[in-house]
Parts: sequence; C-alpha cells; structure tokens
Amino acid sequence: MFAFRWKPDVTTEQKKQALAAIRALQGQIPGLLETYAGENTSPRSQGYELGGVMKFPDKEAFEAYNAHPVHQELLVWLVPLIEPVEVDFTP
Repeated sequence: MFAFRWKPDVTTEQKKQALAAIRALQGQIPGLLETYAGENTSPRSQGYELGGVMKFPDKEAFEAYNAHPVHQELLVWLVPLIEPVEVDFTP
C-alpha cells in the first residue's frame, strides 16, 4: 500500500500523469498481479491525496518489481514530486 502527499509546486497535470503511470505498470512488470490507485477521498487523509494497493504472489516478485527498470524509470521523476508513505505486508 502507498499514499502520497504532493509537494507544494506539483501541478494538476503532474498528478494526473503520476496516476496514469502507476496504473500503467500493470502488465509491464512480471509478478504484479493487481494494481489499484486513485485519489484519496478520506476525510482523515492527513494530506495524502493519492493512494494505492499492489498485489504480488510472493516477496520475490515484490523485490523484482522494486528493481524492475520500468519501476525505476517512474521513480526518477515521481520521487521529487511526493512525500510518500509505504506499507508492505504479507497475509
């Protein structure tokens, strides 16, 4: 699970681009079984405007996702725009 607070100068267009890019990871990275991402509408959001959940079959697939070039390419331009929080768990 992840949630992002946007840095102050991030534009609406950049927010839309980030959401589209996250959703587009599905099908590009082996082992990424499900991806859900969208605008956080919770009144308890604490400023986290975008959130999502990704599902992997096992820890190895998750680790491969983190290192995958497509994911790394996304991080290059996304990380400077956000203040993220992540929660990784296994059932």
